[in-house]
Amino acid sequence: MDLLLKIPKNKVFKNSIVISGSKSESNRLLILQQLFPELSIENLSSSDDSIHMQNALKSDAEVADIGHAGTTMRFLTALFASQEGQVKILQGSERMHNRPIKILVDALRDLGADISYLDKEGYPPLKITGKKLTQDKVSIAGNVSSQYISALLLIAPSLSNGLELTLTGEITSVPYIKMTLSLLNQLGIETSFINDKIRVFPKDKIESKEIVVEADWSSASYYYSIVALSEVGTEIKLSSYKEESLQGDSCLAEIYTHFGVTTAFEEHTITLRKERETSKEKLELNLVKAPDIAQTIAVTCFALGVPCDLEGLHTLKIKETDRLEALREELSKLGGEIKVTNEELFLKVTNKIHENVTIETYHDHRMAMAFAPLALKVPIQIADAKVVTKSYQGFWSDFEKVGIEHEVLK
Repeated sequence: MDLLLKIPKNKVFKNSIVISGSKSESNRLLILQQLFPELSIENLSSSDDSIHMQNALKSDAEVADIGHAGTTMRFLTALFASQEGQVKILQGSERMHNRPIKILVDALRDLGADISYLDKEGYPPLKITGKKLTQDKVSIAGNVSSQYISALLLIAPSLSNGLELTLTGEITSVPYIKMTLSLLNQLGIETSFINDKIRVFPKDKIESKEIVVEADWSSASYYYSIVALSEVGTEIKLSSYKEESLQGDSCLAEIYTHFGVTTAFEEHTITLRKERETSKEKLELNLVKAPDIAQTIAVTCFALGVPCDLEGLHTLKIKETDRLEALREELSKLGGEIKVTNEELFLKVTNKIHENVTIETYHDHRMAMAFAPLALKVPIQIADAKVVTKSYQGFWSDFEKVGIEHEVLK
């Protein structure tokens, strides 16, 4: 499905949006619930990724197909490897079969796991024969996807002796690691994170516990972009959010002050308000702790004529697509002057935005959503618009609530 997004007639919005639970928190909690049935979860994410996770956990079938869901692939690889007596084939989409998983598989094998590759070495699909994992010490590079690290930490309390995980080299995506440890702590599981060593202690059973999942901050980023691109006085209220969030992407509240957007926290809501015009000074950010908001920030800067240098983006090369190259390609089509390396993005000021450009989404939900706010500036077309369901089922209907209408082209 391709969509044409139209420039809204009214440039000052005031509306409220309810966003479903964080995909990152939901998928971690679903793994923990499998290990500790005493856990109940409220406000689960409605994303495709979380639905794939739930379906795979409920199914007795030998084959689990998780589509494009990268988090699901990593977390289930670790879980299935630790489930003694269970044999699973874990597969996904073509793109998923080109996303590396060797670092995680090697770490699990060091713990005693029985995992084999069914096609290319180092990539899914995988055949996993569940075993009792007897080792309790393993090392993994600290600058890889934090999902590899979290996958190991989530199964750690179910291991006989817990787990001591040593992170080698530079440690990136620390907020996601801390999110995992915080959720373990909320279940009464003892952990420590000192220098390069993480320790998770074993736990057979937890006390009954209910956890309410905070709404997804990555999803909030698109509304920050809308408010930034709107007239002064625009307000959008989002729920449910916490000022003391576990999610690294909550740094949005500080970053978007550059664009004149303030964030007011009340109970479980945040109100985004355009208080002043955007600063035209260059925005320089290291997003190593929040790479998922890089696309939104880059498009916001482009739309407002703000130069930016973004670094710490090395993990974007192995997402649903190569996000750095995808940004370079699509922003260039719109008239942007942009350069990328393997971990950086440099955007110069653009004074004109080309109209009616079709944005290719490359099977990447964040490409569709990051570019959608540009409709406040020019008519724009989004190819394969249904890709947003990977993380945000009601995205297009919610965008209409704030005044951005769309027309189905095909």
